Amino acid sequence: MVQHIIYSVMSQATAEEPATWFTTIVKGGPVGFIIIALSLVALALVVMHILQIRRTSLLPQEQLLVIEEMLSSGHVEDALSYCVDPENDSYLTRILASGLLRYQRSAFGPFELKNALEEAGEEQTSRLFRSTDALGLIGTIAPLLGLLGTVLGMVGAFETIGQTASNTHSALAVNISEALITTMLGLVLAIPCVTLFSFFRNRIEGLSAEAAGEIEHLVLHLEEAQGNG
Repeated sequence: MVQHIIYSVMSQATAEEPATWFTTIVKGGPVGFIIIALSLVALALVVMHILQIRRTSLLPQEQLLVIEEMLSSGHVEDALSYCVDPENDSYLTRILASGLLRYQRSAFGPFELKNALEEAGEEQTSRLFRSTDALGLIGTIAPLLGLLGTVLGMVGAFETIGQTASNTHSALAVNISEALITTMLGLVLAIPCVTLFSFFRNRIEGLSAEAAGEIEHLVLHLEEAQGNG
């Protein structure tokens, strides 16, 4: 019986004019509009992550050159002032600022330097990971919202079956369309969100490893100065 109803609705839809994307989304009902709103939020997050999670933003080459020149010359105070300057704020300077501050203020600074850098690096990397959680959350709940729309649409379809005694099933079209369209919208949103979520996290891991290498190279200048002293 249900298969016959779905076949009749699909046949009727085929006979009508092709639906546009807008009419398709409208058929998704309130759940469909919620998914569309989430897709706009996800798009904004993706653009933000593309701008933030890149080497030129996290590890600016000009900052590396300036800090290396200061440390190689033994100007640790100047390097610290450069790192804490809000105009030079970046993933690199936030980590180095913590390490250099510990290096200067603690009597065991040279011995605690690497620990301070590791702790600051883990904290900054965790902040980057947390910034991508919203995108992962959208990718997780989008299929659930699609499933919710499917359930609501099928409930409405079966209610229509119980209330309609005629053999025409045009009244079921809206309910079944909502059931199928919300599932499609949920998957269309979830697949790229989950993919980009994994991509950004892998990129963060790669850039954090690269930053660790660059910072270790900079710290060598302090160790050399300590050895010469």
